[in-house]
Amino acid sequence: MTQSEIKKLGTLKQRSEFLHVREGDYAARGAIVVQCRANPDHQTIRYGVTATKRIGNAVIRNRAKRRLREVARQLLPSLGRPGHDYVLIARDKTPVRDWDQLLQDGRRALQSVLQSAPSPGQSPDQHRTQT
Repeated sequence: MTQSEIKKLGTLKQRSEFLHVREGDYAARGAIVVQCRANPDHQTIRYGVTATKRIGNAVIRNRAKRRLREVARQLLPSLGRPGHDYVLIARDKTPVRDWDQLLQDGRRALQSVLQSAPSPGQSPDQHRTQT
């Protein structure tokens, strides 16, 4: 992955941005939940990560978030759609999941949410998937 691909990714930082994505599509696969929503105000791919206290203490939550950020950096440049925001949510197994399996979970969740998400210009039917 080149440095220019990494620069294409923006980050979600404000709570309101996370709540905006929450209203879109989502897919849960293995140790990752991915939420996605089109954002016509931005032409880049933006992402955010989160882990609730249910995951564990601060050390474990931070480990889970670091792993999710790396999943996003590796997968979103090739699988993400420009003009969309993504939120990756940690699940109980995220901090301890084998790295290859975690990447596969992220890939499957992204592919699933992108299949259900409307393309730009289509009506925003909300279709959510979960396994």
